[in-house]
Amino acid sequence: MEASNAGGGSRHLLASLLACILGGGNNYYVEEGEEEEESEVVIRKVVQWIRSAWEVVRESALVPALRLAVAVCLVMSIIMVLEKIFMGAVSLFVRLAGRSPSKVYRWEPFPDHFDEEMQQGSIDSHPMVLIQIPLFNERQVYNVAIRAACNLLWPSDRLVIQVLDDSTDLVVRELVKEECEKWIKKGININLETRDNRKGYKAGALKDGMKCSYVQKCEYVAVFDVDHQPTCDFLKQTIPFLMHNPKIALVQARWKFVNADECLMTRIQEMSLDYHFKVEQEAGSSTFAFFGFNGTAGIWSIMAIKEAGGWNERTTVEDMDLAVRASLKGWKFIFVGDIKVKSELPCTFKAYRYQQHRWSCGPANLFRHMTFEIITAKNVTIWKKFYLLYSFFFARKIICHNVTFFFYTIVIPISIFFPQVVIPKWAVVYIPTTITILSSVTTPSSIHLVLLWILFEQVMSFHRCKAVYIGLLEAGRVKEWIVTEKFGSKNTQNGIKADDKKPKSKLWARLNVTELVLGSFLLICASYDFAYQVKAYYYYIVPQSLSFLIVGFGFVGNLSQESI
Repeated sequence: MEASNAGGGSRHLLASLLACILGGGNNYYVEEGEEEEESEVVIRKVVQWIRSAWEVVRESALVPALRLAVAVCLVMSIIMVLEKIFMGAVSLFVRLAGRSPSKVYRWEPFPDHFDEEMQQGSIDSHPMVLIQIPLFNERQVYNVAIRAACNLLWPSDRLVIQVLDDSTDLVVRELVKEECEKWIKKGININLETRDNRKGYKAGALKDGMKCSYVQKCEYVAVFDVDHQPTCDFLKQTIPFLMHNPKIALVQARWKFVNADECLMTRIQEMSLDYHFKVEQEAGSSTFAFFGFNGTAGIWSIMAIKEAGGWNERTTVEDMDLAVRASLKGWKFIFVGDIKVKSELPCTFKAYRYQQHRWSCGPANLFRHMTFEIITAKNVTIWKKFYLLYSFFFARKIICHNVTFFFYTIVIPISIFFPQVVIPKWAVVYIPTTITILSSVTTPSSIHLVLLWILFEQVMSFHRCKAVYIGLLEAGRVKEWIVTEKFGSKNTQNGIKADDKKPKSKLWARLNVTELVLGSFLLICASYDFAYQVKAYYYYIVPQSLSFLIVGFGFVGNLSQESI
């Protein structure tokens, strides 16, 4: 009875309090039989009050905010599609007009063979070339670039190979040392440089390597990541551009992927990178003779590197940093798509995610550092400054990732709950269709995978967008440098076999919580849209949600290579 009376008293107290809040008067001592009716009235008033408050907040704050977000995303979408059309048009014109680099710039071939007389007279005809190969604990592919560099067709007395080993794994260090000694015995001028720290990461290693005394006599330097395999005639194809065109600082070759068919994720990467090389790099090379150095498979004029201030480790994109600074000094770059260098794509989602973080965070951080420097540069035209700031950085490195994630993954799905917020059909259908067509035609062999490519790119847009803001704000992971894990995929054609693969990881070790949350959010939006037939966006939101959930559960990439 005491408990019952206490419960009744609590109910009366709550009812009295709510009545005071809702303006129901002070006298709330009611008969026992009327208590339930009064409670229902109070609850209805509370619900009505909450509903009214929600409507006020919805109409006065949320709807205007969402409309503003839609407007911003529409502007970003227009910027993005115009940039894609511009680059695509330039790339198409270059092909139709036959404006290959060898026709635009002076290029004269070297003789195909080097006999004794040529070796003796090579001082005048062949410049001194340095090959730099940076590596860090890459046991599976440590000898790929070394072997390829040692087989380059170039006079032995005019070629210096420099292996920059920052490995902390003593086994890898010993393997690299043995590989270098093997080639030294064959008469190759190869030098192994090691450091007891990773200061500056790759930029620090390249910078320290340039300080060696034997480098001072070299005119050009080619950089190859350890998994890259230049063809034996790489130098003969690229150096004539540098020799006969004094204002050219860089000749960039295209990557060709040895493991593109390893899994669906590598096929999708191939599509994205083919577009990058065949369209973005081609357009930059053909318009303003500028593009971002890819960090490997390129050869530089050492004079240009020195004039630009050398390697700088202030960001995780030391290659792009050097390229921008050299361009501001008036140097020109050439992209030669016909020269291909074999390389390996990351085949695990973890490795790919870390790579994309660095590739997205670094440019945004560099944009923050170099905006004023670009504006105040004296050796470039105002048009090139505009191209660097707007096209190269703002549109491609900032806007692209923002519109892909926020518009298609956040704004459009949320608009389902706000029928009064209208998004134009051209923004939902025509623009993404145009962007998809322009981005996918560069890899005809994978055109049937275009829908899967779109869905996977949507998932990756979250990581890229997050990385962009980390770079712009110089937040916690802005200096994070994790070397992309490589497994020596399909390198058996050079006699190089990967070590035993890691055991398959457990499901819970592969879970990606953020992707699971976003996938669930999208599924809720799609379900609501389907149930109430609001805007019929569920047609593409359902596949989008499934792609996030699949990645969230870790069913992407080569699962046999995932670490436990």
